[in-house]
Amino acid sequence: MPINSFENYPMSWKPDKSVLKRPFYSSIASLLEHDILNGFLAPGTKLPPQRELADFLDLNFTTITRAYKLCEKRGLIYAITGSGTFVAPNATRSITISKDSTEDLIELGFVASFEQTNTVVKDIIPKVIEKSYLEQLLNYNEPTGIAHQKAAALNWMKSFGIEADQEHTAIVSGTQNALAIALTALFEPGNRIATDLYTYSNFIELAKILHIQLVPIIGDQDGMLPDELDKQCSQINIHGIFLMPSCCNPTTVMIPDFRKRELASIIRKHRLILIEDDIHAYLTAGIISDYQGPMFHLIPEQTVYICGTSKSICSGLRVAYMVYGDTLRERILRAIFNINVKTSSLDAEVITELILSGRAQEIVMQKKQLAQITNDIYLEYFPSSKNFGHPLSFYRWLPVQGHHNAEELEKELKMRGIRVFHSERFLSGQTTPDKYLRIALSSTKSVDELKIGLNILKQYLG
Repeated sequence: MPINSFENYPMSWKPDKSVLKRPFYSSIASLLEHDILNGFLAPGTKLPPQRELADFLDLNFTTITRAYKLCEKRGLIYAITGSGTFVAPNATRSITISKDSTEDLIELGFVASFEQTNTVVKDIIPKVIEKSYLEQLLNYNEPTGIAHQKAAALNWMKSFGIEADQEHTAIVSGTQNALAIALTALFEPGNRIATDLYTYSNFIELAKILHIQLVPIIGDQDGMLPDELDKQCSQINIHGIFLMPSCCNPTTVMIPDFRKRELASIIRKHRLILIEDDIHAYLTAGIISDYQGPMFHLIPEQTVYICGTSKSICSGLRVAYMVYGDTLRERILRAIFNINVKTSSLDAEVITELILSGRAQEIVMQKKQLAQITNDIYLEYFPSSKNFGHPLSFYRWLPVQGHHNAEELEKELKMRGIRVFHSERFLSGQTTPDKYLRIALSSTKSVDELKIGLNILKQYLG
C-alpha cells in the first residue's frame, strides 16, 4: 500500500519513516520507547495493528513484530490475544515502593512492619555479640548459611508446612534479594512469567530490569483463576508463575487449599517454575481454617519457596529463607554465589537467636495484636471492606470511584497530608477500569495518627 494513502488515516501512532535506520526493527522500537517515555503515548493506548503499521511504513510485517517484541521485553507494551497491543500502565514511571522520610506525611503507602516490636530485637543483639563463635560470623564461610542457622530456619518454616533439608535451603538477604536470585537463576530475558493482575510492585520493577515479561492472569476472591492460567499457557509460551498465596500484595487475597491444588495441577501440566513468595505465612498458618500448607508441598520439584522475615520478625535485618527442589538447586546456588557472595551471618544469627529463644514468636504475637487493632480501626472508617481479604493484613485494598488519574490522586492526597498508593502501581500488564488504593496500616507513628490519616482519606473520597 502506498505510504501517502495514510496521510489522513487515523492511527494512534505514526512514527516518522524518514528517521528510521537499519536495523529497522530496532529503530522502530527506539522511536516507540521515546514516544512512550516522553508522554506522547499515554498508558493504555492501543497501538496500531502490526500489519497496518507495516503498510504505513512500507516495511515487512515481521519487522514490526520484532520491534513490538523488543518493546514487550522492555516492559513498555503488552499484547492481549484477540484484542491488540497496548502501552503498559507503568511504562513511563518507576513504581518501586520504598520508605520516604523526606516529607512530613502520615504514611499510609509504604507497608512497614509495626516497628514497635524492634525493642525485642534490640535486647537480643548483646547476647549474639557475646557468643563464643562471634568471629565465625564475620567471614566468607558458609555462603548459604551456617548449619545451626539453617536448622532454625527449617524449624521456623515447619509450622507453615515446609518439610525440607539443609541441602535444599539457603539464607539470603531478604525477600527482594531472593526474588532477584530466583529470576536470575531460572529465567532468561524474554521469558514470560504469569502473575496476578495486581501484584507486588517491586517484583514488576525487577522483571523490567531483567527484561522478563509478565503475563497478567485474572482472578476472583480466591486468587488466580486456573482456567485462565491454562488458557494463557496454551496460547503462548509461559515459563514460570509468581504467587503470594497467604496474602497477596496488594489485594490481601488468600488462596484457599482447593484453589492451590487446582493451580498446582496447571503448573504441573505446563511445567512452569513456581516462585512462591510466602512472606505472610506466619499470619495465615494456624489462623485461617482452610490453610493446609504452602504450594511447595504440592509441587516441590517445580517450586522456589521464599519465606522472608522482614514482616514477621524484623524488617531491618534483611533475612529470608529459600527452599527449592533438587532440579533447581545447582542454578539457585550458582546465582547466590554470583549475586551475594554470601548473606551476613551476623544478621542471620540475630534472627536465629530470636527463633531459638522463643522471642520471635513473642514478636509475631505482638504484630498480630497490632494488626487486629489497626484492622478494626480501618473497618470503622471503611466498613464495606469487612468480608474481603486477610483479616490481619498489614494493608487493605480499598475500591475508589470517580478518581481516574492515579498520579493526580496520589498528589492530591499528599497535599492533604497523607501518602497512599494507587492500584495502577501494581498492575502487572494490562489496564482495567477498576480502581483501588492500597492502604498501609502498619506504618504510622501511633494509632491516633492512623485515625487522622484514615479520616482525611474518608473525607477526600466522600
